[in-house]
Amino acid sequence: MKIVVIGGTGLIGSQVVQLLTAHGHEAVPASPASGVDTLTGAGLADVLVGAAVVVDVSNSPSFADADVLRFFTTSTGNLLAAEESAGVGHHVALSVVGNDRHPGSGYLRAKAAQEELLRNSGVPYSVVRATQFFEFARGIAASSTDDQGNARISPALFQPVASADVAAAVARTAAGEPVKGFLEIAGPEKLHLDEFVRIGLAAAGSDQKVVTDPAAPYFGVVLDDDSLVPAPDATTSTTTYAEWLTVPGNATGGRR
Repeated sequence: MKIVVIGGTGLIGSQVVQLLTAHGHEAVPASPASGVDTLTGAGLADVLVGAAVVVDVSNSPSFADADVLRFFTTSTGNLLAAEESAGVGHHVALSVVGNDRHPGSGYLRAKAAQEELLRNSGVPYSVVRATQFFEFARGIAASSTDDQGNARISPALFQPVASADVAAAVARTAAGEPVKGFLEIAGPEKLHLDEFVRIGLAAAGSDQKVVTDPAAPYFGVVLDDDSLVPAPDATTSTTTYAEWLTVPGNATGGRR
């Protein structure tokens, strides 16, 4: 099949393209760099010619509330309209576990709005909801740094996952039939968010201090132990955080 991967040069998208190509599909990475802009619609009609599936793993360049809502609703709306015109039979979107439980978070609210557009569209769809990636421990620390240079992190439980395992789930979903709903993928173990960041920073050689703060926000919301964990029937991968950290380049950001 011809499968167009929107955001196909990013962390997840590049891995999805490789996996689909290895299984004999014509995987086409699409991004503004290749002349495809989902915000304006430029290039969509041309890249979707002959496409059976569209995979959307793109992300907003700005996480400001208004910007991220505009990105996901506008780009998804343009994609769905172009897909209907091109006769695309399956739209696969990458989303976030817990997005429908936290309307106070601008980012998660935008992902929920994106999912709502898919539910109301005429395009058969599948949503893969993932937990946070192992790769983003340092990014979480950076976004949570206070005036003293410490990272203030919630101790809430979550279930992080390797991006490679998320990419594999997205690729499997793209090659299958539309689920007309969502499925969830998470890592094999629950970790406290503060400890996850502390371990990641240490493995990267950073001496930044992590301060445990139950009131510290995450994507704009204060967490509890149920905020970011997946449903009991979620698919769980096998790659543990400790195993992932032993792979050369992972701890120091070799794959971003």
